[in-house]
Amino acid sequence: KLLGGFKKINHHLPMLSLSNALNENDFSSFYEKILEKNNSTNINLYAEPKFDGLAISIDYKGGEYFSASTRGDGSIGEDVTSNLRTIKSIPLRLHASSQNNIPALLEIRGEVLMLKEDFRELNQKQRKKNEKVFVNPRNAAAGSLRQLDPKITATRRLTFFAYGIGDFRGEGIPRDTHSNVMKYIAAHGLPIAKECDLVCSSAGLLAYYKKIEDSREQLPYDIDGVVYKVNDIAQQEKLGFISRAPRFALAHKFPAQEVITE
Repeated sequence: KLLGGFKKINHHLPMLSLSNALNENDFSSFYEKILEKNNSTNINLYAEPKFDGLAISIDYKGGEYFSASTRGDGSIGEDVTSNLRTIKSIPLRLHASSQNNIPALLEIRGEVLMLKEDFRELNQKQRKKNEKVFVNPRNAAAGSLRQLDPKITATRRLTFFAYGIGDFRGEGIPRDTHSNVMKYIAAHGLPIAKECDLVCSSAGLLAYYKKIEDSREQLPYDIDGVVYKVNDIAQQEKLGFISRAPRFALAHKFPAQEVITE
């Protein structure tokens, strides 16, 4: 829900959610529809970890950090411009080889989260001060970012990973494939997950899912699944959207974690 203390920002384009696959049947249904719509027997998809964090939109104008907002209800978000400015992994100026390839507007979309190590350190400090400890890194990240006083946010170690571009105005932004979009984002100094991969078959996607699931505990951040996106942007546009989600992307969720307790 939108918090009352923040100013509101209207998103240039809606920040949609993703359809979920909870098992292999859900995944197979998604993949077969993709092939059918594109009249193909094979198709490239971009696979990436699904961060368990807070979705964020950042506007760069003329290459300079301008504003930032939470996802909110998908159409309107909370203005967290000052809070995000304190996150060291977010550049205040886009990197570029020349001023010519700096767009007039570039909206970066991604996720704010707290690394597991930073989460443990934060809770240790909270215990020493006899203050409330956080349940998990996602709650800690959300609570830290959505502070009315940015000075509190600055004391928490938050991290940002980009996963795409929303709106833009200017030349040079790749419009051929999502993988080239991600290379473009990284070249401008924004962090992306190194576990991302380009996969070209149903078996390959399921193998990627299993690999990421097996390495889940060793990753420095929490994830709750993987995301697949059709790599070709023309094919994405052909597939289009349903009311709240794109048809060209899917969140393949991991089973709920189970542990023994007393």
